Amino acid sequence: MTDEEPSELRASDADRERVAEQLRDAVAEGRLDMEEFEERLEAAYKARTYGELAPITRDLPAAGVTAPPISMVKQPAQSGSWAERIVGGDGSSSWAVAIMAGFQRKGRWTVPKRFNSFAFWGGGEIDLREAYFADREVVVNCVAIMGGMNVVVPPGVEVVVRGIGIMGGFDHREEGVPGEPGAPRVTVTGFAFWGGIGVERKLTRAERLRLKEQRRQEKLERRAARKELQGSGSDARDTRDTLDGLDDLYDTAREALEEHRDLMRERHEERRERHAQRHELHRERREARREDRDRRRHRD
Repeated sequence: MTDEEPSELRASDADRERVAEQLRDAVAEGRLDMEEFEERLEAAYKARTYGELAPITRDLPAAGVTAPPISMVKQPAQSGSWAERIVGGDGSSSWAVAIMAGFQRKGRWTVPKRFNSFAFWGGGEIDLREAYFADREVVVNCVAIMGGMNVVVPPGVEVVVRGIGIMGGFDHREEGVPGEPGAPRVTVTGFAFWGGIGVERKLTRAERLRLKEQRRQEKLERRAARKELQGSGSDARDTRDTLDGLDDLYDTAREALEEHRDLMRERHEERRERHAQRHELHRERREARREDRDRRRHRD
């Protein structure tokens, strides 16, 4: 417990941003003019303690406004949803094997402390984006011989890669990215011979759609705020139209980049599936030739 008065506690960037958001709401509703808004905004970003932040919004908001208040008591950091996803236990699946075929582990499954997988002339996908975890530190052990596997992790998870490759390799691109507080750490280890283990970090489709809708709402809010602040004169309309055009151009470029990334991922997955199908076809042909040889021997 700290001996400091609450007003003397250091404010965080998130605290300053909440005050700034209150000020933006107030100026959009006519509670502050632009001069007051600029003075208070500058003071908010210079504030170092709660005692310096509190007076900035003391007369805001008025009745009926639902802007969040500034807490004068330091609260513990929240760990988000990660604590809910570390559930303990043994895990719902502890191993997977693909021999001239493929396997998948995805969706809402529980990753054990150690997950072992093996692929021979085949492939597998280990998707942790919606998974629960038996422990805060888990090991995904991958052995690929003339095959491949792909480990997919969500943003926020720390990844450590310690595999050995002979005429093959392990993907180290996601290694070294700091994890979020409370998030699990995934160690990818194992052995690859004439094969490869890929590691990639990506959002679920539902999360991508949620972020896209959030950006759309933010763009609409920015446009509404500009209309309120800039008035209806011809110069203001020209400025607003220019900013709206830049918004549209930025959104179009970002969506095109995301679509390109999604397309590259889909092509990668399609190539992996075709690779597994070719192996399966070769296996069936070998079996057919072996059966044909056996029949000829029996006739002789």
